[in-house]
Amino acid sequence: KAGIFPLLRCALILEDLDVLIRLFGVLTAIFGVSYAVFEKDSKRMLAFHTISQLGFILAAPVVSGFYTLTHGLVKSSLFLLAGVLPSRNFKELQQQSIPNSLWIALVVASFSISGFPLLSGFGAKALTMKNLVPWQEIIINLVAVGTAISFAKFIFLPHAGGESKQKLTIGFWTAIILLLAALFLSNAVYVEAYNIPNIIKALAVIGAGWWLYLGVFKKLSLKLSRAWEQFDNLVGMMSIMLVLLFWMVLA
Repeated sequence: KAGIFPLLRCALILEDLDVLIRLFGVLTAIFGVSYAVFEKDSKRMLAFHTISQLGFILAAPVVSGFYTLTHGLVKSSLFLLAGVLPSRNFKELQQQSIPNSLWIALVVASFSISGFPLLSGFGAKALTMKNLVPWQEIIINLVAVGTAISFAKFIFLPHAGGESKQKLTIGFWTAIILLLAALFLSNAVYVEAYNIPNIIKALAVIGAGWWLYLGVFKKLSLKLSRAWEQFDNLVGMMSIMLVLLFWMVLA
């Protein structure tokens, strides 16, 4: 993640680099979501999806701040919640019920990151989409469908009343409530997102993702090669070195 901030600064300062940074963003988003939709380990899925969301941030540098804030809030809550689930394996989680309290918290966070209205993820995605150049739109919208597929894994987990086998402290629930409340409150940053076309588009993207998950991806057991996981580290180091070289030349 260290290379993201200087890349954004370069995109905002040097207009000629804007197209290249946007291209990096699109490729990063595709790379991350491609692994996330097939991942059966909850924490690894969240990690791969973080890569994908960094792609969204790079895809529209001018409005990256709001998206970064939203992603930080929602991913913090999701990692906390994933840490107290009875298993990291989605196949195992589908065979047992989790407490309603945990499931509701997972649903709220998953709705936000999928771009559901009333949560800040909706406004962040709408603002990002508004600032994409035409060649990015179709690809980023497809990645958004991949996001909905990924987080349908949490939304469609079986749930029931009862308590978690792992004792959850007041501190845990305080953190979760504050993070989820922030997702509702920060939704006010971009209220202009609330128009009929944006709402219909968001619901259509989420609906398509859920349909694909239930009809296709839930039944798949495909695993992608882990060899490509090193590629992200390579790109990060290359990005830092490129920024250093540009700084040395322009200083």
